[in-house]
Amino acid sequence: MSDWDAARYHQVSDPQRAWGRRVLDRLSPATGERIVDIGCGTGRLTADLHALVGASGRVTAADRSWTMVTEARRYLPADVSVVQANGTEMPLRSGSCDAVFSTATFHWIPDHATLFAEIHRILRPGGRLVAQAGGGRNLERLYTRTAVLSAEPEFSGFFTGWQDPWTFAGVADTRDRLTRAGFIDPDVSLESTPTGFPGAEQYAEFVKPVCLRPHLDRLPESKRGAFIERLTRMAAADEPSFTLDYWRLNIDARKP
Repeated sequence: MSDWDAARYHQVSDPQRAWGRRVLDRLSPATGERIVDIGCGTGRLTADLHALVGASGRVTAADRSWTMVTEARRYLPADVSVVQANGTEMPLRSGSCDAVFSTATFHWIPDHATLFAEIHRILRPGGRLVAQAGGGRNLERLYTRTAVLSAEPEFSGFFTGWQDPWTFAGVADTRDRLTRAGFIDPDVSLESTPTGFPGAEQYAEFVKPVCLRPHLDRLPESKRGAFIERLTRMAAADEPSFTLDYWRLNIDARKP
């Protein structure tokens, strides 16, 4: 799969930032804390986190995408450490952080058991994990349509061997994995967050870099426009139109 278009993502990711602000409120960072942001993207929320912990705190921002890391380094203050890491292998000492924060990232990591074990390792005793990702039936309507469209003769040859690149975990599985990793008092829930757009252009400009990058990677340039146009027409007929059926998996847990 191609790397992210970080600059474009920065421009269109307002829904992710709005959700992330609420997760940041749940985290309630204190001045002086050492906090790791896993899946920092271009650093929009990391900048907010940095302001909250202040000069006496320390923020480490991690992302597996080199384009995101590069953009974040341009965007964030120099005292934020930005590293390329995927969450399952963090270049940090055991027990070295007070909290781990993450939004819109865990569904891109297939192995949640290893992910939670690594987060548990880098947290100090009493440290907390506060995160949100896609979960449950996230984008079910959109991805049901892409599956049908990908099987049509015009597109099917480009999707041979396709496997979904995301892991939309459920509440029970996530709670079990957190407990097995050593966390206590895991609070896990699913939240419906339908997200609408004013028209076809705004809808298409959002789904192309955010939701459909793995699909468009498979298609030649000559086929991408038709693929997007078909999906956009389907979304126009929805009630309400141009609305994505997002579900967010909220996670709060603590290391004993």
